[in-house]
Amino acid sequence: MSVEPAEPIERANRVKVLWLSFLGFTLSFAAWLMFGVLGIPIQKEMQFNDVSLAWLSSIAILNGAIWRLPFGMLTDRFGGKRTFIALLLFASISSFLVSSAVSYGQLMVYAFLVGLGGNSFSVGSAWNAAWFPPKQQGFAMGLFGAGNVGASVTKFIGPLLIGLMPAAGALGGWIPGGWRFVPFLYGCLLFLMAIAVAVIAPATDKKPSAGRSLKVMLIPLREVRVWRFSLYYTVVFGAYVAMSAWLPKYFVSVYNLPLSKAALLTTPFIFASSLLRPFGGWLSDRYGPRKVTYGVFIAGLVMSLLLFMPMDVIPFAICVTLLGVTQGIGKASTIKYVPEYYPKDVGVVVGLVGSLAAIGGFAMPPLFAYMKEWTGKPQSMFWIVFGITLVSLTWLHCVVLRIHRHEQHTI
Repeated sequence: MSVEPAEPIERANRVKVLWLSFLGFTLSFAAWLMFGVLGIPIQKEMQFNDVSLAWLSSIAILNGAIWRLPFGMLTDRFGGKRTFIALLLFASISSFLVSSAVSYGQLMVYAFLVGLGGNSFSVGSAWNAAWFPPKQQGFAMGLFGAGNVGASVTKFIGPLLIGLMPAAGALGGWIPGGWRFVPFLYGCLLFLMAIAVAVIAPATDKKPSAGRSLKVMLIPLREVRVWRFSLYYTVVFGAYVAMSAWLPKYFVSVYNLPLSKAALLTTPFIFASSLLRPFGGWLSDRYGPRKVTYGVFIAGLVMSLLLFMPMDVIPFAICVTLLGVTQGIGKASTIKYVPEYYPKDVGVVVGLVGSLAAIGGFAMPPLFAYMKEWTGKPQSMFWIVFGITLVSLTWLHCVVLRIHRHEQHTI
């Protein structure tokens, strides 16, 4: 008799986990990638070159990458609620520090610290996988992952807030002005989000790896399959992170657009890459991640090939947005692989997969800048995207051929 009323409570708790993790991830992601917009007024104020700007954007991405495996393990072992609260509080403090920076050196340190919020992806993925049944995991993890749309939050509100808030700030300087107001605001919102998770999230959490030794938890990382998934996710997530940070600068420098218009034209790409994740998760639940990922890589190759060519701003923005469509669907399909193959080790595997992909996102903006310097062609950034997509599609196809040969041999 006690089973029947327990199921509605379980469903309600799942919904709480899903929406709290989505909102927290959205805010963390917005703070993580805020230098894609803020970097331009910061560069103007502190007078550093484009390569230094690329490293400023990338250093935050780096710290959002290197800790994803440990945070995934912590989530599996101690539960997503505690881990998520700690991460939100640290990101909040770091955002306040960014707003106080007065030199490039300080910015690099504080940008590195605020990047820790990017690890909220592995925390939220493992948290949702623990709460949702297998047949719903693709959609749930896709909806959670749509928090990538946080990258567009700064694109939307950043230029507006910078223009509205006086340079001297407000309340006698307690609230900073200019570009510094944006990280200050994120610091406040992240703190409030941590309180919301503490109060609203289920009191009793799920801990798939509670009681398991570290050695046992790390066993899946010995398999080549995990590293293959990491490359797949680099194509759809690492490239997305790098492009989100670099596209505003691309529009400004190549098409001579003001920052507000550059940010606006970047937004459809971010929306497509983020809001289509639930649809990609639904497709993966229905047809399997392999078929969906196949289509994603083929379409991504076509779009990045088109972007090799110089073109006017509107065709360029359309092609970039279509590339974002492939990334949005692919981010869900590649992550859907993980709970299918490693249902008890989602935190560990997603941690590694997300970490390596985010490291790829860290490496790409400097590569974009260096490629432009070497070739003199700004569209050379898409040569890099094309190359990693081609390698991933080739590897996936070889795996599928091997599976088919094995099935035929078995028959």
